[in-house]
Amino acid sequence: MDYALNRQQLDSFEENGFLSGIPLLEPDQLEQLRAELDKVLDPSHPGNSLFYEFHLNESEKDGRVLFHALGAWQLEPALHDLPWSPTLRLAAYQLLGGAVRLFHDQLFVKPPEHGGVVAWHQDFSYWTWTEPMAHLSCWIPLDDATVDNGCLQYIPGSHRWGLLPVTGLAGDMNAAHDVLNDRQRTAMESTFAAELPAGHGVFHHPLTLHGSAENNSKQPRRAIVINLALDGVRSNAEILDSKETHNFPILPQGTTLSGQYHPLLFHADKELGGKRDEIPIVKHSTVQFPGQT
Repeated sequence: MDYALNRQQLDSFEENGFLSGIPLLEPDQLEQLRAELDKVLDPSHPGNSLFYEFHLNESEKDGRVLFHALGAWQLEPALHDLPWSPTLRLAAYQLLGGAVRLFHDQLFVKPPEHGGVVAWHQDFSYWTWTEPMAHLSCWIPLDDATVDNGCLQYIPGSHRWGLLPVTGLAGDMNAAHDVLNDRQRTAMESTFAAELPAGHGVFHHPLTLHGSAENNSKQPRRAIVINLALDGVRSNAEILDSKETHNFPILPQGTTLSGQYHPLLFHADKELGGKRDEIPIVKHSTVQFPGQT
């Protein structure tokens, strides 16, 4: 298959907890996604009520907008179609090791010469209302991502540290240091900066520690995240406080993620047929907690 990850790439993901530099978008797709992102930034967009979350912070000083939202895939055509990218879907199948569903998407805008620090964190810290832990994220910059404009940064191997206490996302980039042991703090000195051309993606494990610094460049740093789940992941909604969920479509306790909000993106039997055995997949050990199936 032309879009398949090779064994070396899968081994790199298992070793480091992330895989960077996967080409996903053509130039015309990038342009359409940028245009649609600009449209949905407007709170008066007719589909605004469909967002699961919508956070728009405009600076009183210069009018520059810091933006984060969930659920944009329901609002515009290209934003809707992105999770069905052939490369993204096949890579997700290989990295999760089974049928793949959409969990949710995210939009991020860091304006030029602006803050917007996202502190070191693990995605699953915010997703413990699902079980088992079998998730995957794909971060896709719509502008060339560099250290200067706040690209994603990773701590290689941190997906083996287990689930850490939540220390927050905004403000102090290094707040997570307070919950780490000496060995982990030493590992934090060896970060990987996922500098990427626009339209290339980086996949990461739900326990991989990652974050991003402020945008110090003169250009915006716009990005889309597609969060995915292995088919069979269930709602663990009984642990939630309703104030935490905003408009997110939380399913009843024990219900498998499915339906209109969690469409099936890839099923090996249907997509690969007789070629299924030709496509390598990762082991489950780095995707799920020990003892979970």
